[in-house]
Amino acid sequence: MSTQQHKAQTFRSLHQPGRPLVLFNIWDVGSAKAVAAAGAPAIATGSWAVAAANGFADGEQMPLSFALANLSRIVAATALPVTIDLESGYGASAADVGASIAQAIAAGAIGCNLEDSFPADGSLRGIDEQVQRYVQARAAATAASVDLFINARTDVFFQRPPEAHDAAMLAQAVARAQAYAAAGADGLFVPGLADEALIAQLVDASPLPVNIMVGATTPSLEKLAALGVARISHGPGPYLAAMKSLQQSATQVGG
Repeated sequence: MSTQQHKAQTFRSLHQPGRPLVLFNIWDVGSAKAVAAAGAPAIATGSWAVAAANGFADGEQMPLSFALANLSRIVAATALPVTIDLESGYGASAADVGASIAQAIAAGAIGCNLEDSFPADGSLRGIDEQVQRYVQARAAATAASVDLFINARTDVFFQRPPEAHDAAMLAQAVARAQAYAAAGADGLFVPGLADEALIAQLVDASPLPVNIMVGATTPSLEKLAALGVARISHGPGPYLAAMKSLQQSATQVGG
C-alpha cells in the first residue's frame, strides 16, 4: 500500500458520527505546521483563506496551478493526511473536474471539498449536472488508486438567510445527499446550517456523514458531537483570527 493510500484510509477512519473530526483550516506551510504541532490528526486547507493570504478573491479567482503548488508544499511539510478545498472543481465540465482531481491527487491530496454551486454567483447547479462532476471525481481517484475522501459540499443553506432555513430546504439537502452518495461522494458538507433541530434531522436522514462549519451561531462542538455530526470545519475563521491578532500586535508596536 502506498503512503498516500494509507493516509487516505486513515483520514476516512476519522469520520465518526458522534466523535467528529475537527479541522482547523489552514492556508500555507506555516499554518499547517502550527496546527500539526497542536496535535491535529489531519490538515485541511480552506479556499477562502488560501486565496486571501495570496491576494486573490474566493470563487476560483486563484489559478488552479497556484492552489496545487500550495498544496504540494503543504503535503511535503507534514506527515499528516491533507485534504484540499477545490471549490467547485475548477471545471466547466464534469471531465474538467476529473482532471482537476487527478492533479490534486498527484500533488498529494487524500481528500477534497467539491461544492455544488457556480463560482460566479453562488447559485446551485442542477443535481444531475453535479452528480456527473462527482462521478468524474471518483473515477479520477479510482484511476490513481487512492481512496480519496470526496466531501460533497451543498450550498443549499447559502441560498437563504439562516432565519429562513426550513424543512423544505432540509429536504433539498437530503435529496442532494442521496444523489451525491450514489455518485461516489463520501461526506456531506453543509456550510451555513446552524439550526440545531435541522442539523439533527439532517444527520438522521443523510446517507453520508455530515460536516458542519463553525460560525457565530453554530452549536458548540460538544453539542454538534451529541447530534451525531462526523466532521467540524472552521473555514475562514482561523485565518481571520490570525490576521486580526497580527494587526492588533502591529498597531500596539506602531502606537
